[in-house]
Amino acid sequence: MVSSARTRKDPTERRQEILRQAASIALERGLECVTLRAVAEPLGVRASLVHHYFSSAEALVVAAFELAISGEREVLFSAKGTPTDRLATLIRRVQDGAGDELARFWLNARNLSRFRSDLALALAEQESLDRRELVGLLDDGVAVGEFACSDTLGACVRIFTAIDGRGAYVNNLGEFHHPAYVHFVTDVAAWAVGVPVEELRARVAAVGVEGRDRGAASALGGAV
Repeated sequence: MVSSARTRKDPTERRQEILRQAASIALERGLECVTLRAVAEPLGVRASLVHHYFSSAEALVVAAFELAISGEREVLFSAKGTPTDRLATLIRRVQDGAGDELARFWLNARNLSRFRSDLALALAEQESLDRRELVGLLDDGVAVGEFACSDTLGACVRIFTAIDGRGAYVNNLGEFHHPAYVHFVTDVAAWAVGVPVEELRARVAAVGVEGRDRGAASALGGAV
């Protein structure tokens, strides 16, 4: 129910509140569930107020997608340490299930982008930003002699293709524990950057628990 005594907030604060709520709905229920009314009701405001900040539900969906994915990027690339440590942390988060929420979100966005050119453009931009981050990490590894790959963009594409390939099965019922699947991203990454597979597997297995369970929802500042 909409409160008759709505709190007046700073416009920037209000817009961010609306956007975080939209991203929360998108992550929990899917981008197709982001509507002006669905966002307004939990905040105790009218849909017309949401419309004041976002010209349409379509514009709100795109903004929500961009916020959620930027949260994913912050988590994936927040690890400290050597380039190998940082790559191992990224892989561990993907392989141990902590990144399943975002894998589902990417699948959702890719499907909808077939019918929404604005979302397709946003998706392409976010993919480009992800590639820039990973290429930077791989360049650091080459610079200090940890990685042996002459084409870091190519290595980046192979790693993200492996991540996407694993994510394609995230909605399957039950669990699948064949080593070829469990270690798929690690094995592709090891090949892509030119390090021994067993060495990278060991580094991934040694990644600490701290920070691995942060999902995009936590990066939204507690909106969920």
